[in-house]
Amino acid sequence: MPRAPVPELRGLTRYGNTLELMLDTDGFMARTFDSADVVRARFGGDWVVLARAPELIEQVLVTQSRSFMKDRITRDVAELLGNGLLVSDGELWRRQRRLVQPAFSRDRIADYAGGMVEAARRHAAAWREGQVADLYGMLMRLTRDVVVATLLRGKHVQNADDFGAALETLMARYADWRHAVFPGLGRLPLPENRRFAAARRRMYAQVDAVIAERRRSGSGDSGDLLDLLGMLMAARDECPAQLSDEQLRAEVLIFYIAGHETVAMTLSWVFALLSRRPSAWDLLTREVDAVLGMRDATAEDAPKLAYTEQVILEAMRLYPPIWTIGREALEDVELDGLTLTRGTQVWLVQWAAHRNPRYFPQPLAFLPERWENDLGARLPRFAYFPFSGGPRQCIGNRFAMLETVLVLATLVQRWRPEIAPRDQPKPRFSISLRPSGPLRARLRAR
Repeated sequence: MPRAPVPELRGLTRYGNTLELMLDTDGFMARTFDSADVVRARFGGDWVVLARAPELIEQVLVTQSRSFMKDRITRDVAELLGNGLLVSDGELWRRQRRLVQPAFSRDRIADYAGGMVEAARRHAAAWREGQVADLYGMLMRLTRDVVVATLLRGKHVQNADDFGAALETLMARYADWRHAVFPGLGRLPLPENRRFAAARRRMYAQVDAVIAERRRSGSGDSGDLLDLLGMLMAARDECPAQLSDEQLRAEVLIFYIAGHETVAMTLSWVFALLSRRPSAWDLLTREVDAVLGMRDATAEDAPKLAYTEQVILEAMRLYPPIWTIGREALEDVELDGLTLTRGTQVWLVQWAAHRNPRYFPQPLAFLPERWENDLGARLPRFAYFPFSGGPRQCIGNRFAMLETVLVLATLVQRWRPEIAPRDQPKPRFSISLRPSGPLRARLRAR
């Protein structure tokens, strides 16, 4: 049966749907997928295919993945992160993946659990009853320390506050849709581009200092090889042709940023959603108390914290850390009756797929219990894909899930942050899906 014609959204101006996307991303996506699972929209001079159909997403990410590369917007991120695992393609990506994979083996991830819980316990001990604070900022600092303790063997950047400020400057660039649809703006001598370049230099300098300090302290002992940085440096030392200094920096930068930001975002949305539904809070605290009491969580406890995991899965359904995945067709390719010509940009929109009422009744409601009885196994493979899928599935997905479960349980043992209705966050659609500003919460001890 031939596919029905794909609707085309031409927009009201010469720039197509650009203004709608920039001014109201959430509303634009809701309207776009109101009556179709695959559409074409025009942004600047480009026609882009947007999809939430699981069968088409599977073809792009799995069965015909070799017919696609990272899309233009994702390739532009290399200007920030370098040509590391996140943005590379082809044989370079396969080589980088092989180098990094051992750091994320199942046994190695279980070994990281102690560092995850220790960091959460230490941060929770510094919170104060009645304190009003930016919960998102506090969680960013906590999860940053988890990455440092586990993947970088305690090697902090020299000035974490300056690093964070530089990261905010860089991320603001990718929340500005002008640069996505008009890439030439980044090459103009604008003040914002000078700020971007200066922030990038500061971040690079700090990561280079971490690597240099590790070199001075020695990178060949067996203890160093237990972390990501040690393994990458050993590979660089043994075969410089495999991993240049620039690629080493790119990999460290990617895992330093992505490894803590995505978990901090997920936990922020978890606490915001729980504050709207006290009954879910009560179920969560009862489970944590029953499984842990006041002892420290371990990797072996994670499977017992079933409702805790359901809360996290539901938060990532509503607010996936990466809200869309971009690809570009390397050749003419047919997907489920839809013909894409070479160079076509494709967006696989988790934000829309996860809110599809066909698979998630009451799609806007926060219902952790919907994940009972192994809902994930009953869904089409790409109806829910917060960590992407196929060969390019996030290599740190198990690390992130274990960290989120253990950190959430450790905090819930001790605290119940209160977020007033007026302080509920709105999403900021950048590379990732961040709260749009500080997440004001009052800390209440349990």
